[in-house]
Amino acid sequence: MPEHTVLFDANNEPVHAPTGTLLSEAARLAGVELNQPCGGQGRCGRCAVQVKSGHVRARSTLRLSPEDVANGYVLACQAVIEGNVAIAVPPQEKIERVLTTDRTVGEIRVPAGYDPVKSQTIRRVNLTLTPPSIDDQTDDWARLRKVLNQKVHRSEFNVSLPLLRQIGGILRQGDWKVSAIVESPPWDCCPDCPAQLVDLKPGHVNDDQPLWGAAIDIGTTTVSLWLVNLLSGEVKAQVAEYNRQITRGEDVISRIMYASKSAEQADEMRELVVAAMNELVERACKRTQVDPADIVKAVVSGNSTMIHLFLGIPANSIRLAPFVTGVNETPIVRARETGLLIHPEASVDCLPGVASYVGADITAGVLSSGVDDSEQITLFMDVGTNGEIVLGSNEWLVTCACSAGPAFEGAGVVDGMRATKGAIEEVWVDGHDYEPTCRVIGNVKPKGLCGSGLISLLAELFLTGVVDKAGHIDLRLPTPRVREGEHGPEYVVAWGAETEHGRDIVITHVDIDNLIRAKAAIYAGFSVLAESVGIPLEMAERVLIGGSFGKYINVEKAVQIGLLPDMPWDKFQFLGNTSVLGGYRALLDRSDRVRVQDIASRMTYIELSADNRFYEAFTSALFLPHTDMAKFPSVADALT
Repeated sequence: MPEHTVLFDANNEPVHAPTGTLLSEAARLAGVELNQPCGGQGRCGRCAVQVKSGHVRARSTLRLSPEDVANGYVLACQAVIEGNVAIAVPPQEKIERVLTTDRTVGEIRVPAGYDPVKSQTIRRVNLTLTPPSIDDQTDDWARLRKVLNQKVHRSEFNVSLPLLRQIGGILRQGDWKVSAIVESPPWDCCPDCPAQLVDLKPGHVNDDQPLWGAAIDIGTTTVSLWLVNLLSGEVKAQVAEYNRQITRGEDVISRIMYASKSAEQADEMRELVVAAMNELVERACKRTQVDPADIVKAVVSGNSTMIHLFLGIPANSIRLAPFVTGVNETPIVRARETGLLIHPEASVDCLPGVASYVGADITAGVLSSGVDDSEQITLFMDVGTNGEIVLGSNEWLVTCACSAGPAFEGAGVVDGMRATKGAIEEVWVDGHDYEPTCRVIGNVKPKGLCGSGLISLLAELFLTGVVDKAGHIDLRLPTPRVREGEHGPEYVVAWGAETEHGRDIVITHVDIDNLIRAKAAIYAGFSVLAESVGIPLEMAERVLIGGSFGKYINVEKAVQIGLLPDMPWDKFQFLGNTSVLGGYRALLDRSDRVRVQDIASRMTYIELSADNRFYEAFTSALFLPHTDMAKFPSVADALT
């Protein structure tokens, strides 16, 4: 098959690719960054590039206007190379919003009664060995194991081959005095299970020298890391960064599809998230003047897809019926196996999940929020592209996941965008002249609408009568803000003269329909969980909202569109990143690590795709706020 030269203006060196190669693949080979938030399915239009010379064959022109096509624009994920080409790459959208989770959000309290000797699985011990002699020719490893047994009361020890190769030299360098770091399994019921020799250094070390650990949450949007002194239990640094996989898919399904196309793309997805994690390790260590190689233990939480992609486990079965994970409970692995740039023998413990769409982020969230230990009936939820919900108490737990789609993250909306600089994050609409007032991230000219802005806008449009219960825009209103647009009826949020790009920012009837479907899926999930245990939803005594997106939701507006149940506001509590907090708890305390395991085993998972009740509840929720206004008395009052 003939090869062709492909030259990107963002790269001085051309690459060579055979006929039929996608432009997006050629860009990857050239090291040229192209955003593909739909996972290369041709749906988002964000990988558009311009063919300056040569010829490519476009499979799809979705999201491209006739003018774009006439000017040579193609979607890189849908265009195949058929000859030598030169490609111009437009500036790629960058995430500019400062992550609030990258600031210290207040001192994290060390759990009461934390004792590193009793609670912690890892410890450092100073050892003095009897040197070998003609009369005692015990091998070095057996000699070390014998003294370790006396110190940590374990009969069996594992050691990696790289460390085993160094033991003899370390023992002699330290004149038979050494410091060992040993990790025992968290399960006290397994006294015969071997401990792991993590590190061995010549000489003795002061007892107060810290041992370092990391709690890491791999979120679909954000990766967060807490650096922890395992001796004191104190969190010394909190850092966060956007998950670099966003450029290959904004939602988990898009990422699974991208990773499933080839082994190279699966490796790329793993490398992207590992690179983000290593950047956080470096940043946290620089702040605290800690050597990354001194981090000897890591606990990782995240949804099932994120854990699979991080470990390089094929995730395609997650999106295909009957929606089964490769693994819910992964064995503890070593950092050198994952690419994490911490101590190579550090344990990397990925917390257990429950099912394809209820992962370790939720089991960790239940742990940190105390749902499993409370007598109160609690509704715990993490709203995002995939809405994960838990209902229960210390006696029972049921859980489900409902695919809300990416609308709440600004995707699939004509003028939607992520919560970056220039995104409209809140809107107020005057009920007399229908004029909007907007708050924009960064206090700059607006570029689009992010999730929180869309929720706020939809609520305001409904309350002021711009849209009706079915989400139809009233084109009869005496305002130029409502009009018939390219995609049907629309409301103009900002005129072109007010925006950064000079185009009107609108919300269309199609956008509103997508938002209503997304909120209906979440509300139907609550309803089915409550019905499955035979209790009315209003019996929930608390509503706990985890995840970073929850911090930006206006409860009043979310209730007004029917995203959240209509309950007294004092029942709602926003907890922030409960996943990383749960990981921190499991990092510190072996009993909490066992408790996460118990939480996962106690949860009864309900597969909504196979439950007719979900379809009925979903259909009923396809109105603002619901077909049954009795479920939303506060909204009924606001409309009168």
